[in-house]
Parts: sequence; C-alpha cells; structure tokens
Amino acid sequence: MLQSPVASPTLIRSLFALRLLAAAALLAGGLLAAGTAKAQEPPYFVTYSHDLEEPDNLEIAMKNTAASPKNGNTFGSATLELEYGATAWWTTEVYLSGQTTANDSTVFTGYRWENRFRPLLREHFVNPVLYVEYENLNQADRSLLEITGHDGVQDLIVPNGIGRGVVERSLEMKLILSSNFKGWNLSENFITEKDLNESDPWEFGYAVGVSRPLALAASARECTFCRENFSAGLEAYGGLGTTAGFGWRATSQYLGPTIAWSIPHGPTLSFSPNVGLNDNSVGVLYRFKVSYEVQQFVHGLFHRGSR
Repeated sequence: MLQSPVASPTLIRSLFALRLLAAAALLAGGLLAAGTAKAQEPPYFVTYSHDLEEPDNLEIAMKNTAASPKNGNTFGSATLELEYGATAWWTTEVYLSGQTTANDSTVFTGYRWENRFRPLLREHFVNPVLYVEYENLNQADRSLLEITGHDGVQDLIVPNGIGRGVVERSLEMKLILSSNFKGWNLSENFITEKDLNESDPWEFGYAVGVSRPLALAASARECTFCRENFSAGLEAYGGLGTTAGFGWRATSQYLGPTIAWSIPHGPTLSFSPNVGLNDNSVGVLYRFKVSYEVQQFVHGLFHRGSR
C-alpha cells in the first residue's frame, strides 16, 4: 500500500529542513549576483541538451524527487547543484545529495563531480557534448538523476541503516546529442557507468527529451506570466542492462511531461511527474526543481572586493 508523506511528521520536518537549505543557497546567490538571467536550457530533469553554462556564470539549484515505492516507505530526496561555466566549452558542476524516508531516517548520501565538454562551439544540426562524472554515493541514495543497468524499485526499499554503510565510487560517462529546430529541442543521451570498487560489468542507460517554449517571440513589455516564460516537453529514460546482458530485460523505464517557468529577474521553477512503465519501476516519481543563475560570479566577487 502506498504511504502518504502526510502520515509522517518526521518526513515533513526533514523535507522542510532540506528546503531551508535550498532557500539559503538561493538567497546567497541573490546577494552575490551582479544580475540575473532566465535559465535558457530545456526543462529536463534527466536528459542533457548541448547548452552549457555561460562563462563565469553560476547556477544554484535544488532538485527534489519524491515517491512511494511499492512495499516500501515514502521518501523525499534533495540534491543541491552548483554549476559553473568555466569556459565557453567547459561546464563543471558539484552535487550534494541527501534523502529522508518515512518511518526510517534522514541521511546524507554523497556527492558527484560532473564535467561537460562541447567540442564544437558553433551551432550544428546535431551538437555533441562529452560528459564525465565521478560519483561517491552510498546505497541509500534516492536522487535518481539517471537510471542505468538493472536499477529498479527494489533498490529504493533498502533501509537507510543498511544502504548508508555501502559506499559506491563510480565513473559515469555520457554522449549527449542535441538539436534545435524551429524553437524545438531534441536531445538524446547514451549513458555508461562503471563501479570502481568492484569488478562489476559496465552498466548502460539512456535519456531522451523533446521540448519547446510556449512562445518564441517576446512580449512588447516585460511580464511574469507571459507565454515566452514557460517551456514544456516530454522526457523518457531508463536502463539498458550491462555488458553481461544488454537490453530492456529487468530494467526500469520512465516517461513524463515537463514544464518550466522562468520568472523574470528571479528563479526558474520546474516540475515533472514521471510514470513507471513496467513492474521494475516506481509507479510515479514526482520531480521539482528551483534554480537561480548568478551572472559573472567570480568577476563580481573581485569587483565588489575592490570597492
């Protein structure tokens, strides 16, 4: 039976604490900002497009996932993201993740260090991006930022006391292909991951997204609820097995609509309900993201320090 988060005061308090952390990070970004800009990337949660962070811009985001897995407790996961545009062709990002589970506990689950490289700076019909990430996560992680191998619902019902004691250090790589045409974006990601602790086989996964702003032309005057401030799309992702058994068998698969609202001079809010497509998947994953972009972060720090 699915459990409601309302039934657990501990869960509510823990989620409130995680959101306070997000609010503090976003407030800090606002205080440091020399200016703000609307996030221009498509409204995906798992799929990556070829858009990189502008040089010296810092995006601060809190990405949340909540679900009630069958035969398990309701959980809420929160991941703090700090994404920095190092150059026009290189974006680097640090993730800090934690989760809280009803009738269990709240735990810090680990960190990731991600790097994306764009070899072709000009816009092409297909724009490739190379992605490399180091992960240090324990098995209590519930962030679900990607699905690889035979990841499934059974991994989400392991008690925190057991999962937090098993730390996995892994290398994840992605080939990102992305195209823009007539306002639409189509992005495809092929994912491969290797556990560095064990001699396990390579795991594979994928993510595909398509999206478009609700309006391409800006209004004559600035407004909060103009159509050009909203973008919507569809995202599908899942595992593709391992080198020992490539394919759809015993994998989890998800599909869901996405929508994002970029508030002028403020944050971008994104939401997506993801439906599990087979018995190895959670019935519904609810995803929510708040992001805020700080322009010219390092330059602004030195500029203010010299005043």
